[in-house]
Amino acid sequence: MTAPDSSAAAADLLKGGPRRDGARDGRRTGRASGRQVPLPLLLPALVGLVFLLLPLAALLVRAPWSTLPDQLTSAAVWQALRLSLLCATAATAVSLVIGVPLAWLLARTDFPGRGLVRALVTLPLVLPPVVGGVALLLALGRNGVVGRWLDAWFGVTLPFTTAGVVLAETFVAMPFLVISVEGTLRAADPRYEEAATTLGASRFTAFRRVTLPLVAPGIAAGAVLAWARALGEFGATITFAGNFPGRTQTMPLAVYLALQNDPAAAIALSLVLLTVSIAVLAGLRDRWMTTS
Repeated sequence: MTAPDSSAAAADLLKGGPRRDGARDGRRTGRASGRQVPLPLLLPALVGLVFLLLPLAALLVRAPWSTLPDQLTSAAVWQALRLSLLCATAATAVSLVIGVPLAWLLARTDFPGRGLVRALVTLPLVLPPVVGGVALLLALGRNGVVGRWLDAWFGVTLPFTTAGVVLAETFVAMPFLVISVEGTLRAADPRYEEAATTLGASRFTAFRRVTLPLVAPGIAAGAVLAWARALGEFGATITFAGNFPGRTQTMPLAVYLALQNDPAAAIALSLVLLTVSIAVLAGLRDRWMTTS
């Protein structure tokens, strides 16, 4: 290599040109090698994919498409659907009112036992729903720890009522909202809040005018997840609120009851819940794509 060539190469190296080209080549090589999936990994992956998709495909194949309009327009189905939508929406609203401040507390403050509190908040995610329903009965039932005082002082009875459905769904759905909002709050820059408080805004005003707009996408995603979880809740609802048509019988409970007497109606109701789940995934797709 001649001296001018060496000088040019050194200049290019200092500018980072060849190094960037090498990095791009390395990325292209990595992507190309990533397409070559080892057979011991490919086969179990395909088995897992078939395992997850086969039940859904069977639901579509065995669906009574010819009688589906009649099934979905029956009074019992419409009653269960309306109650499910109402209770899921109410549970999501309650989760927003008390879950967003809880997420802010976990993300923005430091207090003794915060890790334990976070673990307890997320416990309903792994707790069997039936156990959650039993716990709600022991706490808010007519003879429960708090429920006895609600009944004696205010005449309020929560189990086996529509309000009980909302409470049961809130109990199992709110952790999804808290986790989503807390993660978004941790990713948001707290200096915006500090700047607002420096300019004279109170802590609550900074939260309302600065923090909430920043974390609005996370709140929306958490609300959608909570709503979908509330819509599909079964165990805690049937344990705490029962299965009374028109009052506590939501869509999952109607599916369970119809499966014993009218399998075609059970499939029709399942298709409705499947459609809602797909819509939720489609609505959250852009958020997942941007974070992946």
